[in-house]
This record gives sequence, C-alpha cells and structure tokens, in this order.
Amino acid sequence: MTTLSPTLSPADQLRRNRVRVFIVACGAHALHDGLTDSLYVLLPIFQTVFGLNYAAIGALRALYAGTMAGLQVPSSALARRIGGVTMLAAGTALAGAAYLCLGASGGLVTLGLALACAGIGSSTQHPIASGLIAAAYEGRRSRDALGTYNFAGDLGKMALPALTAGLVAAMAWRPAVSVVGLLALFGAGAILLSLRRSAIAATGAEAHASAAGSAARARPSRGGFGLLLAIGIIDSATRMSFLTFLPFLLRAKGAGTPEIGIALSLLFAGGAAGKLVCGFLGGRLGVLATVVITEGGTAAAIMALLPLPLGAALALLPVVGVALNGTSSVLYGSVPELVSAERRETAFGIFYTCTIGSGALSPIVYGLVGDAMGLSLTTMVIAGVVLLTLPLAWKLSPRLDSPAR
Repeated sequence: MTTLSPTLSPADQLRRNRVRVFIVACGAHALHDGLTDSLYVLLPIFQTVFGLNYAAIGALRALYAGTMAGLQVPSSALARRIGGVTMLAAGTALAGAAYLCLGASGGLVTLGLALACAGIGSSTQHPIASGLIAAAYEGRRSRDALGTYNFAGDLGKMALPALTAGLVAAMAWRPAVSVVGLLALFGAGAILLSLRRSAIAATGAEAHASAAGSAARARPSRGGFGLLLAIGIIDSATRMSFLTFLPFLLRAKGAGTPEIGIALSLLFAGGAAGKLVCGFLGGRLGVLATVVITEGGTAAAIMALLPLPLGAALALLPVVGVALNGTSSVLYGSVPELVSAERRETAFGIFYTCTIGSGALSPIVYGLVGDAMGLSLTTMVIAGVVLLTLPLAWKLSPRLDSPAR
C-alpha cells in the first residue's frame, strides 16, 4: 500500500502516480521496441556470418517475434499473480540477458536460443504497460494516452537501431550487441525502482477503477473487436515484412551497415510522427478516414520506393514511416472502446498476440516468395495486401465513430 504524502490529497497522489506510470510505461515501450527493431540492423550481419538465405532470415525474425507473440496472454495472467511491475521488470531483464547471450553466440543454434529468450522477455511489455495506461486514463483520454505510448515506442526504434549501427561500425558486432544488452538490464532496474511504490502499478486497473468510480466497468462493449483485430493482423504483417526486407532492398541500392542504420532511423522518425499524429487524428477524423489515409499511403509509398536510387530512397523513408506506422496508434488506442473494462487486459493480450504473431509469420511467407520471385516483386505483393484493410475499416467505423449504444 502506497503511503500518501502528508502534503498531497489522495486525488493529487493519484494524479502523481498516473503520471509516473505513464512515463515508465512509455520508457519501457521505447526500450523494448528499440531492442526488437535493432534486429533489423543485425539481420544482414547474421546472413553474412552464418550463410543464410531469405527464408532462414525470416525464420530467425519469426523465432523472436513468435515467442514474443505467443506469450502475451500468459504474461498477462502471470502478472495478475505476481504483480505487473515485477513481471515487466523481470521480462526486461530477461531480454537484456538474452542480448548478452546473443553477443556471445558461437553458432546458429545458440543464436536462435538467444533470440527466443529475448522474445520471451519482450512478451511482458505490451499487455502490461498498455494495460496500466488504459487503467490510468479513461474515455477519449485513453485513446490519446495510448497513442502517445505508441509514439514512445517509435522513439526507441529511432534511437536504439541507430546506436546499434554506430556501435557495429565502431567495434565488432558481438560486443556491440552486448552493450545493448547491458542497457536493457539497466532499464529493468529503473522500472522496478520507479514503479514499485505506485498504487496504480501495484494493483492494476482495479485500483484506478476504485478511485475513479464504476463508470468504466458499466460501459458496455460495442462489439467489432474481431474487425479491429483483422485490420491489426494485416497491418502488422505488412509492417514487419517490409521492415525485414528493407535492409536488403537498401543493400541492393548500395547501402552499407551505417547507411542501413541511418535509413531505419529515418523510417522510425517518420513512424514516430505518424503514430503520434494519427493517434489524435483517429479520435477526430474517425477510424475509416485515418485508415484510408495511412494504409493507402503505405501502399503508394512502398511502390514509390522501389525504383529510386539510394539517396532519394533515404529521403522518402520518413514519409514511408508515417504511413507504415500511423495505423497502429488508431488500432491499439481503440481496443478499450470495443470491450468492457473487465475484459480490457485480456483483449490487449489477444490483440498483441495476434498482431505480433502475424508479424512473426509473415516474413517467413514473404521470405519464401522472395527466394522464388525476388525482392522487388515481393515488395509489390506486400504493398498490395495492405489494401485489404480498407473494406474492413469501412465495416468497423460505425462502431467507433459513433456513440456507444
């Protein structure tokens, strides 16, 4: 039980706890997303060191993302038993230790085991951190707060891959990866020290619901979660497949490892802006208009990228990032509006399991297509598939863009 400051009222203390939870959850998202997307810098190195084809590269990416996706719901369940803060800190520590092992790996088997352990550790972040934010902010504030939370993830995607690329350029790739692992271990300690005394973090949604009243529990489900989930699956499959093969497209244009790191930072800078802006646009323009803009823009931007030389491609990547990542803020932020409050944490776990799972499996499928058809044609297929989200958004929009009945 948190001891209230003698100079603060319970309401002021609750607001302070809410801000602390929000900051730490955003920081955890930045760290974990940065760890995940640093792999895109390392995949071409793995291909050279271990002699891998595109399907094997997709399988390695799937090993990480698959374990991360498959354990979202179990992580949520275990967090309810041992506490969200403990679970989040432990998962971050495991991810950091796995990166240390990744840097020490001497063969393909140990490389795969390290990636699997990193995925297990990262499975704790999304459902726990987003559940804490949804518990602290209700109504439209929840969609806006979750949009900012998703924006924070892209800050990590901007910073950590660039740092990884810089470290690889300055030293051998193994010690560079070990440095990244040490940063994650430091982050785990920061999470534990920052949130262990927070009432919202200690007790989850129930603590906030008790303080805020029963309005959230009484809000009925609007339905439509399945449609939202289908859009998220296609969006995630497109994003992860494109990100997996982007370094190889850039390498074909003449890019080296430093240029690939810069390219990813440019892409994620655009993605960060896209998530922040689209999270707010979704609450004002509606889901249908936002998805049409972002997913249509994704297809157009990917197609435009293919014929460009390296310099022009780098210049276009921030625009690609805005379109590619913008949809996810609308999708994640809409989950609390489509389910009742008591199902919120489970819904987040299911949503992240399925979307991350699709992102894990799709590089394998597209990797096989890439081995058979080449990178350019495969990228065209990726751009076309994303347009399947548009009719789904049209069916979903009345459930989100009008008041609940």
